[in-house]
Amino acid sequence: MPRHPAASSALLSGPILGAAILLSFKRLWPMHQLRNPVMFCVYMGALVSTLCAVFPMPGSAEPSWFVVSIALCLWVTILFANFAESLAEGRGKAQAATLKAARQDTPAKLLANADKRELYKIVSSTSLKRDDIVLVCAGDMVPGDGQVIAGAASIDESAVTGESAPVIRAANGDRDSVIAGTCVLSDEIVVRITAGAGESFLDSMIALVEGAKRQKTPNEIALSILLAAMSLIFLIVVVTLLPFSIFAVQRAGQGTSVGVVTLIALLVCLIPTTIGGLLSAIGIAGMDRLIRANVIAKSGRAVEAAGDVNVLLLDKTGTITLGNRQAAAFMPVEGVSSARLAQAAMLSSLADDTPEGVSIVALAQSLGQVAPDASLPQGEFIPFSAETRLSGIKGNGHCVMKGAGDAIERHVRSLGGVVPQDARNLAEQIARQGGTPLWVADGAQVLGIIHLKDIIKPGIRQRLADLRRMGIKSIMVTGDNPLTAATIAAEAGVNDYMAEATPKTKLEYIRKMQAGGEMVAMVGDGTNDAPALAQADVAVVMNSGTQAAKEAGNMIDLDSDPTKLIEVVLIGKQMLMTRGALTTFSMANDLAKYFAIIPAALAGTYPGLMRLNVMQLSSPGSAILSAVIFNALIVVALIPLALRGVRYRPIGAAALLRHNSLVYGLGGVAAPFVGIKLVDMMLKMMGAV
Repeated sequence: MPRHPAASSALLSGPILGAAILLSFKRLWPMHQLRNPVMFCVYMGALVSTLCAVFPMPGSAEPSWFVVSIALCLWVTILFANFAESLAEGRGKAQAATLKAARQDTPAKLLANADKRELYKIVSSTSLKRDDIVLVCAGDMVPGDGQVIAGAASIDESAVTGESAPVIRAANGDRDSVIAGTCVLSDEIVVRITAGAGESFLDSMIALVEGAKRQKTPNEIALSILLAAMSLIFLIVVVTLLPFSIFAVQRAGQGTSVGVVTLIALLVCLIPTTIGGLLSAIGIAGMDRLIRANVIAKSGRAVEAAGDVNVLLLDKTGTITLGNRQAAAFMPVEGVSSARLAQAAMLSSLADDTPEGVSIVALAQSLGQVAPDASLPQGEFIPFSAETRLSGIKGNGHCVMKGAGDAIERHVRSLGGVVPQDARNLAEQIARQGGTPLWVADGAQVLGIIHLKDIIKPGIRQRLADLRRMGIKSIMVTGDNPLTAATIAAEAGVNDYMAEATPKTKLEYIRKMQAGGEMVAMVGDGTNDAPALAQADVAVVMNSGTQAAKEAGNMIDLDSDPTKLIEVVLIGKQMLMTRGALTTFSMANDLAKYFAIIPAALAGTYPGLMRLNVMQLSSPGSAILSAVIFNALIVVALIPLALRGVRYRPIGAAALLRHNSLVYGLGGVAAPFVGIKLVDMMLKMMGAV
């Protein structure tokens, strides 16, 4: 999915802001408000207050200006809560609009028989059904999500992932999944359609970013139940205050009973309005942050589980190491000089702009085997093909090729040459060291081997150290032999490693960890990873992976970057922390509102309560109105924090709890004392009270 940094960084961009304001008013419909018990209490309070303003109650001691002011403040509070939710959803819908623009109806070459590629019928991509077979040639757009069942091709997936580097998709391997809307750059493939109309990966992405299928997480549901229970308790308490107040006035023979609108204001300030108004926005924003990291989560539960992960399984290649191997040495066969091998390797790589090709030229230059300003000679460059697995250059009577061992052997034999045994010995030696042998041949003669080596990613050791400080154990999983695995594990700084890993051993390891109470996350991309992915609590699947892996996982990384799991964990922790921090703040700031509104609300019945007016507010009416105004303003003030999320710091659970209690607990107590007093002073200056 293409990234748009400007749009992503603009929290309140014009179009999104305008749409959110309009949607805030549309969501005043009662059925929408009923979904949030806390805000529904405020909504009903606003309705009753409005009725009291239009039809004053006989004998009410509450001035009309006070009733109208309270009603307006309550409506504003609801609008601010609607605005927070609408703004969070609006950013996702803006991304969905971009995706919809990328979705297009394309012609498809429908095959009746996969073996007779020349006999195809042109149909619309929208008419394709599951299990249809289509032919996709160079220059064609992939008409639907599918699985490559024949051939191999280079594919540009930038329309979906935003990454410009093409990828190889081939049948009978771990890279056989293709996505609708991507473009085939070379060769041709036969694809079996795996998703019908409206079921494609792009359609799923659109639905997810729009929030249409966003389900509340268990933690969010539990918090909603808690807030609803608290609101019900406070509602019962406030309702019982009216008869007690009437009885006290009648018994004393003096004073005034508490008014209905005053009780409504008291209820709104007692219930956790702040977190109630922001809870939905926090959940949507958590999913949105994951989407902006180019990761699609199939459920909010997966994001939440990521916040509790304490065991992380990381694949070696592409995660611990760069994945793009670098040339480390030239190893000629007997009778061939190092200079000749370096020259041939350089010639075959001058037009090769892959990381491996660039590193080969750089190594040859660093060894002084070729001139630093070597330029591409006259000849025909042969680009890498997924079918041949070879690349090189042909010209001036020479055909210099480099590629996989079996591919070079076939090439040399086709020209009548013989593969020397010491070439195989060199390749085996490199493989035992954990490297990758890349063979080089000039015509029918094998010249030697280029040693390609996995390079540890810069900064990966520090990132793994950060994981340890977060309390997460990192485990490298690799199919390498134990010696190679131990070497790379020690260099990277992982807690442990699993060598010669098979699907069964990975699955058993995850089950063992979970049986011990651990929350396990895993990255995978192949069909052989599917059992372990299905078992893991958080399973991130590479977008380049197989259909089986995507179905087994609960998150899909569109960038196919396995290190993204670290960001996923941080986003999960950030969402949990944001919810917890704002809940703490909401509960704490109610304490200050009690001191402001309870003495003022019951001052007419119990005059002695005004001794609790520690903030020295101007009058009972000003105290109540100031508390309600502050209650509305604090919701909108916290919207940026709810959308951005609370910053996570890997400082340990105990230290984190102390920090959040200090900042959001004491801050929640102090803010209303200051805010309510300032509002009271402003009302007094304006002569409103």
